[in-house]
Amino acid sequence: MRFKDDEFLTPKVTEIKKAADRAASLTRQLLAFSRKQVLEPKVLNLNDVVAEIDKLLRRLIGEDIDLVTIRNPGLGSIKADPGQLSQVIVNLAVNSRDAMPKGGKLTIETDNVYLDEAYARNHIPVSPGQYVMVALSDTGEGMDAETQKQIFEPFFTTKEVGKGTGLGLSMAYGVVKQSGGFIWVYSEVGKGTTFKIYLPMVEGQVEHSADIAPEFPKGTQTVLLVEDEEAVRELVRDILELQGYTVLSAHEGGEALQLCEQYDGSIHLIITDVVMPGMTGRELVEHVSSMRPETSVLYMSGYTDDAIVRHGVLEPGTNFLQKPFTPDALARKVHAVLSALPPS
Repeated sequence: MRFKDDEFLTPKVTEIKKAADRAASLTRQLLAFSRKQVLEPKVLNLNDVVAEIDKLLRRLIGEDIDLVTIRNPGLGSIKADPGQLSQVIVNLAVNSRDAMPKGGKLTIETDNVYLDEAYARNHIPVSPGQYVMVALSDTGEGMDAETQKQIFEPFFTTKEVGKGTGLGLSMAYGVVKQSGGFIWVYSEVGKGTTFKIYLPMVEGQVEHSADIAPEFPKGTQTVLLVEDEEAVRELVRDILELQGYTVLSAHEGGEALQLCEQYDGSIHLIITDVVMPGMTGRELVEHVSSMRPETSVLYMSGYTDDAIVRHGVLEPGTNFLQKPFTPDALARKVHAVLSALPPS
């Protein structure tokens, strides 16, 4: 942000940022495959997800591929992380594009399906029941049976060197499985490929994400920041202080508790890493809550154990920010958490 006007340094810093973004993306894909990422599931309509990424897909796949979407207007609801589910569909669509180098047709279809006992017996470990399906079908080169057996393995790819990480499909597999669903592939050489994703149908009101305002006021509250990695701690502190917050920082839980005892004013928010040596973020929050029950909590982590999640799914009502994050994402998340506080 500070190098904006520096013609010599800006391109170099931009390349560093691109390298960091690629590393972060690779790590996210590995966490997705191993089902150790943190999901923030919401009750949603799969049609909304498909509609939202429609323009993005049209730009990604190019004009020589005819994109057709068929959405069942009476589609049931599912519970999934909308951002991760969008990424799964994008990954599958990009694979379809690569399988149609001379152009073709990609069809994305949503529907309600009932998977009976006969289907379940032939598709272990599917359980019989009502599901919502999204299918992506292309008219591309297709795959033989041997390739189909390996496509969800991490780093397996049929693309030439430098054209992919081999993690797109394994990431899709991890996200779908972690969401309680199933993904199957049907393909024949020369006849195209179809991927079908089945996610359990649920009851409940669809949760619509609130639009993020382009501008928000600077903060005036006091934040207790707890992070054992010095570089991250200093960066987060700088970002928050630039936003107007008063920041108390600690490198571990014991120091944070001392600050809580010694500080005379209100502490409106504690931002803590989840996995730290000695005392975990969850244990720290339990101590702080007994001392200062009015203090809100925001967890941050690149990955997490079962401290604040169960089977990789965030516990309801938990505020969480996935590392790595941008300065803007941090500022917006802190503002959102503090805005939910009752007026003091």
